[in-house]
Amino acid sequence: MTAKKKTFQVAVIGLGRFGQSVARTLADLGCDVLALDSDMKKVEAIANVVTHAMQADAADEESLKPLGLHNFDAVILAMGSYIQASILSAIILKEMGVNYVVAKASSELHKKALEKLGVDRVVYPERDSGIKLAHNLLSMNLVEYLEISPDYQVAEIIMQRHFHGKTLKELDLRNRYGINVLAIRGTEKINVSPQADDVLHEGDMLVVLGKSKDLWEFSKIC
Repeated sequence: MTAKKKTFQVAVIGLGRFGQSVARTLADLGCDVLALDSDMKKVEAIANVVTHAMQADAADEESLKPLGLHNFDAVILAMGSYIQASILSAIILKEMGVNYVVAKASSELHKKALEKLGVDRVVYPERDSGIKLAHNLLSMNLVEYLEISPDYQVAEIIMQRHFHGKTLKELDLRNRYGINVLAIRGTEKINVSPQADDVLHEGDMLVVLGKSKDLWEFSKIC
């Protein structure tokens, strides 16, 4: 009997525009999402989208302890404008043993402080959209992600060993995954007109176009 694959569990703390974008995208991609904010109106606004939504003070250890955040795959601190709360929450999460913490920063100094506290990844909302962060969080092979319309996105995905030596025709990505290969970036050159008989190699970067969910599903197996 095949074991059921574990659902990716993530908590999003802070439900401003950036936090809501991350939480909604992760929920759309099938993750178990716990959304937290001190503002009950923001909690209620997203309650029907995510798995769980609760009111909580991110800078209060007693509020966070009962939630078992150390069991989550990742926790995202999305309240970058509240620097003191962000830093206190990062300290609490790391002391609780949270495995992977992503934090939003509002300045370079804020970024340095978070990194010194052991935050695993720091993002700037101006450069990293919530949608992009959600996809990158779920697939380490997905390097870059650009939304070009509500339905279609362009992504850069790194090819792994099990695709080495296979041609685009063999992989049949359009029919199997609904995505189109726009270019292949190898170690020495970029192929901007890929043909069916072009061979892929481990470490090649594929620039692909497709629907959000199709790109994510493909990036997981690359």
